Amino acid sequence: MTAEAAQPQQPLLRVRDLKIRIQMDNGVMNAVDGVDFEIRRGRTLGLVGESGCGKSLTSRALIGINPKECETSGTIAYTSSQEPEAKGEPLNLLALNPNGRKIRSIRGRKIAMIFQEPMTAFSPMYTIGNQIMEAILIHRTRNKKEAKRIALEMLGKVGISDQEKRFDQYPHEFSGGMRQRAMISMALSCNPELLIADEPTTALDVTIQAQVLELMKRLQREFGMAILLVTHDLGVIAEMCDEVAVMYLGKIVEQAPMKDIFRNPKHPYTKGLLRSMPRLGGSKAKRLESIEGSVPIPVNMPPMCGFYDRCKDRIEGVCNARSVPATRISDSHTVRCFLYSEQPGGQQR
Repeated sequence: MTAEAAQPQQPLLRVRDLKIRIQMDNGVMNAVDGVDFEIRRGRTLGLVGESGCGKSLTSRALIGINPKECETSGTIAYTSSQEPEAKGEPLNLLALNPNGRKIRSIRGRKIAMIFQEPMTAFSPMYTIGNQIMEAILIHRTRNKKEAKRIALEMLGKVGISDQEKRFDQYPHEFSGGMRQRAMISMALSCNPELLIADEPTTALDVTIQAQVLELMKRLQREFGMAILLVTHDLGVIAEMCDEVAVMYLGKIVEQAPMKDIFRNPKHPYTKGLLRSMPRLGGSKAKRLESIEGSVPIPVNMPPMCGFYDRCKDRIEGVCNARSVPATRISDSHTVRCFLYSEQPGGQQR
């Protein structure tokens, strides 16, 4: 097999041992602690977990837009199919100057992002059309007429009617659903290879949420892009994702194909998330289960399982005594739990 034939089999993005530390007054916060995952072309990876577990910091690290106080280490290997000169060689995005020309040519052009709240992501001082055109003028063409044509075309693709009128309106003149659509059109205006969607439907009602998710799936089929979907909503995960990475306290505690996560979850945290979902046809008299307690603050954490205090299956003297290794359940399923570890104290299930 030639190198050219083998190249499409490489992951678009491979993250290894990603760590993000923040110096606090009372110690060091390990906001992201040794995260590993891969994103393949045309596939959707869901990153799910409670608020504060490190999902957004992880996604923003991929394009180097975390605050300066975030000390980031590890490897983010990006293999572009749009650069013939790259010859399939991965580029470590973390080794690039976050303000340099190389990362700026990737950010927005090859890896684009939909932010959690478009009202704050859009500038209130400029029209929607002006802000979509800006990305196109930077990455695709210097011709303003051509840039406007592309922007109008993208507004149409995301289902915004009367594009000429909407093009000249400001963000506050759009509804929440329309702003989210405009944000998607801006992110896709340069045909990226990877779309990072950080809680893209959180502030939307159920009807608009369904429309936005269907829009993202349609555009993924049309452009052939990969998606990293960051959310706490397992319903969105089931609707959108091929693979799922469950994150807790800065670590990925379980990763598997979407169907395996829902049909055969392993980690006690994953099981708790699934049990807390409302189900159609369930008894109204029965209360939803919940995971007691809250996510601890990861400052000066001792080597132990971060879920120990909330776990009903914890093993005294094991889970609170050392760090938990990742255990491979199958070729595509890994879990970070002593219940499945071969180390002393672990119980194979």
